[in-house]
Amino acid sequence: MQPNDPIAYKAPRYLRNAHLQTVLNSQGPRKLRARRILRRLLTETLILQAEDGTRLLADLDQSSKPRSTLMILLHGWEGSSRSSYIVTTTETLLAQGFDVLRVNLRDHGDSHHLNPELFNSTRSPEVASALLKFIVDRNYDRIFLGGFSLGASFALRIAADKGVELGLNATVAVCPPTDPARAMDALNQGFFAYERYFFKRWHGSLQHKLQCFPQLDYAEELASAKSLDDLNRLFIPSHTIYSDVNEYFAAYALVGDRLSTLAMPAYLIAADDDPIIPVDDLKRIDPIENLNIETYRHGGHCGFIENLAAHSWVEGRMLRILQSHL
Repeated sequence: MQPNDPIAYKAPRYLRNAHLQTVLNSQGPRKLRARRILRRLLTETLILQAEDGTRLLADLDQSSKPRSTLMILLHGWEGSSRSSYIVTTTETLLAQGFDVLRVNLRDHGDSHHLNPELFNSTRSPEVASALLKFIVDRNYDRIFLGGFSLGASFALRIAADKGVELGLNATVAVCPPTDPARAMDALNQGFFAYERYFFKRWHGSLQHKLQCFPQLDYAEELASAKSLDDLNRLFIPSHTIYSDVNEYFAAYALVGDRLSTLAMPAYLIAADDDPIIPVDDLKRIDPIENLNIETYRHGGHCGFIENLAAHSWVEGRMLRILQSHL
């Protein structure tokens, strides 16, 4: 369904290709704009520490016209706090008085050296714990949480599990993987460039981790992996608490009643033509009073690009959602 929003997304005719939308989300003009923005930002780099000792790298940007309101942003798989879509969204929010905390998930950005154990997609509790410690030490009147792709899944799970403790006013999730097993199938069966992209990024991340912690001793297994499926089969049984790939994917799926404990408004934004996340899986989420699901005909994966300068409609939509809860 589409929201009760007077400015619902409608892709220009020349931007209705899902792959173009997906690529423009983080490459081309948007990436160039993000680089310029990063040079202007007066960012404070922080190490957030969870209760169990996990350390997460984060960037804090404070608005020049603050309103005692914080937006926490989580990037997608193999992205970072400096991904193009995170940075341009940050600029939009800063201009409206929001402070923005851009958090790197474990082993993302330049953070591989901070924790000896490997990243996996079920580690939302450590992110929630680190955020709680940060928030307790600050004095914000209103706190929001948002994420893109895998970061959107983290955001929804954190909101459902720890949203009350964190004092969240609302959460915005853009194109989260609802059923990770089906999302992996889509990567494997769809346009080959996506599988190759994520394989290369994850493979490189695992190499970097091994350089930081040689005692992990998985160089031989890593060298033998030629696909995402290979990496999943090799690393999930050995470096997570899950016995196999299916158990692991099920552990962070959003289907059924996984989000039933949401105690504050959450907004899930998705595109029918997403080439990475099957939108039909949204129907498998149980109806939840506090979860508002918005789907649009076009938008690709996290794109929702409005013009050839690669400005994204979703930034304005996110801003309007937050403003409605001030």
